[in-house]
Amino acid sequence: MPLIECRRLTKAYRKGDSTITPLHELDLDVDAGDFLALMGPSGSGKTTLLNLIAGIDSPTGGRLSIGGVDIASLSRSRLADWRSNNIGYVFQLYNLVPVLTAYENVELPLLLHRLSRRERHDRVQTALQLVGIADRHDHFPRQLSGGQEQRVAIARAIVTDPKIIVADEPTGDLDAESAAAIMALLTRLNRELDKTLILVTHDAKSAAYARRALHLEKGRLVEAQELAEMRAIEADRSLSGRENARQGVPG
Repeated sequence: MPLIECRRLTKAYRKGDSTITPLHELDLDVDAGDFLALMGPSGSGKTTLLNLIAGIDSPTGGRLSIGGVDIASLSRSRLADWRSNNIGYVFQLYNLVPVLTAYENVELPLLLHRLSRRERHDRVQTALQLVGIADRHDHFPRQLSGGQEQRVAIARAIVTDPKIIVADEPTGDLDAESAAAIMALLTRLNRELDKTLILVTHDAKSAAYARRALHLEKGRLVEAQELAEMRAIEADRSLSGRENARQGVPG
């Protein structure tokens, strides 16, 4: 049985007089221990899907089951507890609290759990060591490089020992060397700690670290061959449009 099951998953919302549907009747299975990369253009529904899986947003149609739990049916308080125990979220822009040290930023999620101060300390130290940033535990975010900040953010995401790590463009604000180091770290968490990892990225190099990559186009999953055909059609249309414009033919 897959860890994550999406069946006809839909997300729509109103914007003025229009209805926007970033996800439309999407079916997806993700097994425990998988490393999935989600790719696609801006507005294709990648981050929407990630936020639904993370329990940050709720679907407007279909079913989303994680570990046998229909998370859309949970009350707000139960959903918060579920998210705290099951999800680690890595953001593109780190989302660290600037007035807290690296140690304190990583400790934050643990304050929602019934742990002693010693237990929190041991978990924070373990997470910082895993991401290779323990020697910067007393540094504030402004004293860290972008790559170091992202390591702190990853430590914060894993400190509660979640089943699933979701990462939204985690290398998007990093140079190539730092990006490669972060992707190597995420790969290690997947392979050595058996964390289920779902990555949203525009970068083919980052996606290549995943066990599999899926493409989203206009709110639905697209197979590689279909994607190639769609892009070939779009390229032909663009070429025809430019040729018509050059010849003065109405489009």
